[in-house]
Amino acid sequence: MVAKDRIIFAVDVNDEAAAQQWIKTLENRVGWFKIGLELFTATGPKLVESVTSAGIRCFLDLKFHDIPNTVAGAVKSATALGAEMLTVHTSGGRDMLKAAADSASETAEKLGKPRPKIIGVSLLTSLGDQDMVELGFSRTATEQAARLAELAYQSGIDGMVCSPADLKLVRSVVPRDFLVITPGIRPAGSAKGDQTRIATPASAIQAGSDLMVIGRPISQASDPQAAVAEIVAEIEAA
Repeated sequence: MVAKDRIIFAVDVNDEAAAQQWIKTLENRVGWFKIGLELFTATGPKLVESVTSAGIRCFLDLKFHDIPNTVAGAVKSATALGAEMLTVHTSGGRDMLKAAADSASETAEKLGKPRPKIIGVSLLTSLGDQDMVELGFSRTATEQAARLAELAYQSGIDGMVCSPADLKLVRSVVPRDFLVITPGIRPAGSAKGDQTRIATPASAIQAGSDLMVIGRPISQASDPQAAVAEIVAEIEAA
């Protein structure tokens, strides 16, 4: 895989003009653009259609989490928009995950569109072991992420989002072709922000990450294009 194609840029803005400007600035420099809750809530599905119709790879990160029928309907709508990847919460359970996978396949076939990859979110990277205790889990954050990775694979979805801190254990319980995406990527010298379990691009690649979600280290850089170039170089070196 070409190094730049491993980068998913998080378009964490709240209006279409700003989003389109970021896409213009970084198009052909990163592999994917992530549209998440902030941007989608502000602009709605039309932006996703605009992005995908222009041939830009869209990772729709809305983290669907509901009863199976409702999630299946949401996946159907997202597939129609042309998103190439979309997220669901693995904690929704086996039936919900299967419903998401089935809906993606059935909708794509019916519409003659490529099937989007269904990516399960394990644990938010803002959560640590103490949060697990507070939430009533007996496992550590890493142990819980690995258990959810097993469930995701067994349920027929395509990949998992997990913290870099969980990569080693997650990789040990799923096949190599199971896609693993890591947020919480912070190049050396970048601010940690509200993420608690982070890694550099090089260490994430070495631990088995396929794709990396990177936002603020690029968007808050004085020269975003140069920041991307440095990350690409670090990935290539790894």
